Amino acid sequence: MKIRLIALSALLGLALFHPTPAFSHHSNSAFDPSKLVTVTGVVKEFQWVNPHTFIYVTVDDGKGGKIEWKGEGRPPGQLVRAGWTRSSLKPGETVTLSMAPARDGTNYGLVTRVTKADGTILGNAPPAER
Repeated sequence: MKIRLIALSALLGLALFHPTPAFSHHSNSAFDPSKLVTVTGVVKEFQWVNPHTFIYVTVDDGKGGKIEWKGEGRPPGQLVRAGWTRSSLKPGETVTLSMAPARDGTNYGLVTRVTKADGTILGNAPPAER
């Protein structure tokens, strides 16, 4: 009986105090919210994934070449409440991304809104909060 109690206590102790991965989230400190960069390009890829969505667009560099911009968006759950779906953006369509640019100067930004060629605006908040 005493051995069972010790074994049960040990198992309970392991279950309660076993190290588990911490659930954390990174900050947006890589971006400069005091600035806004706007790029217009063609959607190369739209990734509807957690914890952040990603939009890759090909943009004319003004010299006859193309450059790729990466936009980091809000999580799918938040975008759904703002009216987005996983098919809101399709490869080949032209969009304008408004973003807080990366502090390191790369072609990367935190998306604040997307404007489609037809004028439709996809924001980050439900319409009542915009």
